[in-house]
Amino acid sequence: MIHAPRAGVPEEFLGALEALASHAPRAGIELREIEAPRRISPYAVAFEATVRAPGGSDETELATGRIVVLYDPTGQDAWNGRFRVVTLTRAMLDVDMAADPLFDDVAWSWLEEAVEETDAHTLGGTVTRVLSTSFGVLSTADEDVDVEIRASWTPGTADLAPHLQAWYDLMLSAAGIPPQPDGVTTLRPRHGTMDP
Repeated sequence: MIHAPRAGVPEEFLGALEALASHAPRAGIELREIEAPRRISPYAVAFEATVRAPGGSDETELATGRIVVLYDPTGQDAWNGRFRVVTLTRAMLDVDMAADPLFDDVAWSWLEEAVEETDAHTLGGTVTRVLSTSFGVLSTADEDVDVEIRASWTPGTADLAPHLQAWYDLMLSAAGIPPQPDGVTTLRPRHGTMDP
């Protein structure tokens, strides 16, 4: 799964790569490695993911996102550590849900709950609602509202599997699917609710 170069790579980052490779996403999440940014840190690995509707018959994308793991052996002051996890999660919202003035707080609480069981610190980010209105030949289309949750945090150790799982949980929450263990069947997504 991980194709980052291994020659000359610090053991700590190799350990992080192994932790990531050992953690398979639950059913309904498609994960693929992408090219990582090269200028932010000496070492990095990146992935894209898509959350599909549960049940296997619906190919609708409920949420998409990216995660980048940055590593600097000397550390960076802004990170307060040697690793930094940077994420983007995007999902389509119900228009009424997006209009709720408390929605941003609810969306941020999804992230806080997702990382609560990890050793994450120095957490920061933004929640953005994007309204798209169609014109011209597309003017009969309904308005679309997307949420974008951009966040980054610093893991306390090289065991990054819990942080990858936290990102999966955030994506599932944004998609309207309650995070749950493998082997448990989701009956339906909870679009349109305000439960964090």
